[in-house]
Amino acid sequence: MAADDATDRTPDDASDPPPAGDPQNAEERARRCAEVMYRSDVASQRLGISIVEIAPGRAVATMTVRDDMVNGHGICHGGFVFALADTAFAFACNSYGRVAVAAGADITFVQPAVVGETLTAEAVERIRYGRSGLYDVTVRGTDGRCIAEFRGRSRFMDRELLDG
Repeated sequence: MAADDATDRTPDDASDPPPAGDPQNAEERARRCAEVMYRSDVASQRLGISIVEIAPGRAVATMTVRDDMVNGHGICHGGFVFALADTAFAFACNSYGRVAVAAGADITFVQPAVVGETLTAEAVERIRYGRSGLYDVTVRGTDGRCIAEFRGRSRFMDRELLDG
């Protein structure tokens, strides 16, 4: 049975996130959501994370590894790589206008990142179903090599991110 088949839904699935609709309106909504979120996202601001691209279900964030982000091995601490991936994930799943929070996430570290390197995290929506979503994030180094792969699971709340 298809996931979008009404007979396959539970009562909890009754408030699906809005469909993308008109692509121009959806792009504008995603941009406004990112602006509203970033204004209040002190953690991302202090880490130097920037949102460089946003679209419905997609976000790209960057961060430059600073001296205060390295661990005892002289490489970027995994917590900072996770924070970058988590930020891209958060902006992607909140791009529809409904508040979404993380229900869980996993990360696989592939290569180390070093001081001075700019990391880029690209979050892509894989599926939204009911009040849940699944997103994959690839974190790449300055030279394009894969630093980490992240998979996040989101949960849509009963609140809108944008007024009106």
